[in-house]
Amino acid sequence: MPGHRTGRIGACQHTDRTPDLTTLTMSLADCHSFHDFRRLALRRLPGPIFNYIDGAADDEVTYRRNTASFEDCDLVPNVLRGVEAVDLSVTVMGQKLAVPFYCSPTALQRLFNHEGERAVAAVASKVGTLFGVSSLGTVSMEELRKKYPTPQVYQFYFHKDRGLNRAMLQRAKDAGVDVMMLTVDSITGGNRERDLRTGFSIPFRLTLGGMLQFAIKPAWGLNYITHEKFTLPQLEQHVDMSGGAMSIGRYFTEMLDPSMNWNDVAEMVRLWDGQFCLKGVMSVEDAKRAAEIGCTGIVLSNHGGRQLDGSRAPFDQLAEIVDAVGDRLDVMMDGGVQRGTHVLKALALGAKAVGLGRFYLFPLAAAGRAGVERALGLMRAEIERGMKLMGCRSISDLSRNQLRFR
Repeated sequence: MPGHRTGRIGACQHTDRTPDLTTLTMSLADCHSFHDFRRLALRRLPGPIFNYIDGAADDEVTYRRNTASFEDCDLVPNVLRGVEAVDLSVTVMGQKLAVPFYCSPTALQRLFNHEGERAVAAVASKVGTLFGVSSLGTVSMEELRKKYPTPQVYQFYFHKDRGLNRAMLQRAKDAGVDVMMLTVDSITGGNRERDLRTGFSIPFRLTLGGMLQFAIKPAWGLNYITHEKFTLPQLEQHVDMSGGAMSIGRYFTEMLDPSMNWNDVAEMVRLWDGQFCLKGVMSVEDAKRAAEIGCTGIVLSNHGGRQLDGSRAPFDQLAEIVDAVGDRLDVMMDGGVQRGTHVLKALALGAKAVGLGRFYLFPLAAAGRAGVERALGLMRAEIERGMKLMGCRSISDLSRNQLRFR
């Protein structure tokens, strides 16, 4: 993140770990931006959990670049267009959304707040957008599909056990999931040094080394122990986790299949026989291959900088990939999105929609459903305001003619 060189700082030495007086007294009503929600989450979460959300791989260069990439692009507004009302709706992967952003699938949400995915799905439904359920989610895809009518994505990791892959694919189909999203940039875990320092693991276990950090955040601990047991319902029927804590890096290294190739994905596309997107595509060559095997969408993503540090930012790759395959499948992107103007820039370059991750996770940690609702409401308001100031009545009015790169 611009202005935050957090990557080289240990969990207990984070630059924001000694809040100023404003942070000490802030509440949800004081949150007006991504950074406000982040500060409130820092205040409320134990260090290991905050750093799991906030951290990234190696030196976190890519994490910072994801947001900085938007700063190299300027908006050129048109005036006197008589924009009284704005239509923010888009159609992506066959799903009609009321806003041009969606809630990307993220793991372990009930560690951040007991409401977890239920809060995110409820707010996404209210806003009228798509939300994603992770393979490492803490609420079952079946429950979320039954309770919330908004479009639902299931984010899938490809395991070494092909039978397990087929079973999980069928389970998502039986649950009524609208879009299958295969993550392709995580055949092994990234080197997330903040997690290594704190010993963060799943299933979650308190350790002696982390007791102090949890002891100084008693409200989180009370919230955790007074609500339903923490589980990973997408995996518990298929993966034996009875042997104790298994690190996130170990899960990726031991359970996921690094030999996954295009033939494997083509078979999944055929079996799913519906809306299917690849999350983690970053090259034109891969985007073209995705179109060739029948994918209906791709998400340009570097996993929020959590996998390959030094990789390109999705926004920097967006234009060339849209030019290459934008007429054959829906191109989306995520990574570093913190403002409505970031979304506008991506849409003007040709993205069909933009995914949010940390943008809703920090509000979830800070205030549960109310936090997510405030954050997504602010994002919608920023985009609507920006559209009016750009002279655009609908998303289709945005174009590259309104952008200049430095």
